Amino acid sequence: MIIAILGTLILSSCGSGKGEDSKTDLYQKGKMNVAEIEAKSPERFLAVMAKDKKNLLRQTVIKGSIKNNAKIVSYKDVELRLRFYSKTGVLLEENHETVYEVIAPGESTSFKSKYFAAKGTDSVALSVVKAIALK
Repeated sequence: MIIAILGTLILSSCGSGKGEDSKTDLYQKGKMNVAEIEAKSPERFLAVMAKDKKNLLRQTVIKGSIKNNAKIVSYKDVELRLRFYSKTGVLLEENHETVYEVIAPGESTSFKSKYFAAKGTDSVALSVVKAIALK
């Protein structure tokens, strides 16, 4: 009787490696889910930071960078929305610009733009509108 129980325990503990396969499958599914989430919503994973100033021609010069905070997905052709505001917070003008670069996970890229902004522009706000995901 004891030998039969020990035999059963030994056979069940050896298994066929299905536990390891299922862990690998779960890992792959989780990895795919993260990639899908990152691909569907690039604006959540791309952070844009910029500073603006006026040049001698009275153009608004915007220098900035875009950082990819995603873990798996690279992005390219990032479309930015630029909003020009007055001192009182009134939206004066809105423009769109595309940065034609590939940004790998954890990496960043810089950009520079020049605009003849609307009269009375005090500040510029930038945000990511969309980007193309590369898996």
